[in-house]
Amino acid sequence: MGDFYDINGSHFGQQYKDFLSDFHNWEQKSHADEWILLPENIGKKLNIDETSLSNGELYTIVTNKSGKGKQGSLIAIIEGTQSEKIIEILKKIPIRKRNEVEEVTLDMAGSMNKIVDVCFGKASKVIDRFHVQKLAHDALQEIRIRHRWKAIDAENKAIAKAKENKEIYKPTILANGDTEKQLLARSRYLLFKSQDKWTKKQKIRAQILFEKFPDIEKGYKLTHSLRLIYSKTTDKKIAYTKLAKWYNDIELSGFKSFNTIKDSIFHHYIGILNFFNNRSTNAAAESFNAKLKGFRALLRGVSDKRFFMFRLMKIYG
Repeated sequence: MGDFYDINGSHFGQQYKDFLSDFHNWEQKSHADEWILLPENIGKKLNIDETSLSNGELYTIVTNKSGKGKQGSLIAIIEGTQSEKIIEILKKIPIRKRNEVEEVTLDMAGSMNKIVDVCFGKASKVIDRFHVQKLAHDALQEIRIRHRWKAIDAENKAIAKAKENKEIYKPTILANGDTEKQLLARSRYLLFKSQDKWTKKQKIRAQILFEKFPDIEKGYKLTHSLRLIYSKTTDKKIAYTKLAKWYNDIELSGFKSFNTIKDSIFHHYIGILNFFNNRSTNAAAESFNAKLKGFRALLRGVSDKRFFMFRLMKIYG
């Protein structure tokens, strides 16, 4: 607006803050740098997640799914992730309104589970499918990275030996033109995708990769089968059976990197299975977090937290 009306943008922003807006009369101004609360935006289905608003400081954000990332979405922004503090703030919402919540989508963090249990006792907890799948992908990438470090180490030793023998080091070139080190580095993204979405070059690279490293292929099949459970299964009972089989497949694989997933499924299987009730995810929360970060970037950082919270309240409250 400053450019459009040929006025100083900083001066105009200060005028809005001090005179045009009701910021200085805002009832939550005194504590806005620590928390803001909008109980009127509570709905039947909520998201709870954490994000960084400024200087890497984490805030817990509660949003209403029905708001769809627009006005009426924001319920609470609370500094930190400590469950006791967040529970204390959320309990300021009348229990009658909190008991209206039927479903809360969250990740597997213990603090988030405690918050939902205490503040929204009648709501079912839904573990976000993408957090579960991310654990599987991280375990697969850990296998790939371990092989890559071995390949780098082997190449360094081969180079040193060639120098010692006063020879020119010539790496082994694979059928697709990659060295083993390059193969492992360039395979990262194809392991995130289904085979039917691979390009022609990725299919060739994957074939070579799986021939040389059967454990990566085995890990890929495990992550892909989990993806299929989520995308192809609609019945909760069938999902329970498939997840139990997948759990057993992890145990039989012997992969240490998949142990975390196995334990997470064991401890959170009820929340994981609740996904199949309404297929709810935390995608709305991730989208909302991206909007907040985009707004922060537009402002080129946050110099006044309270005013920043005020503007978020005006846009999404």
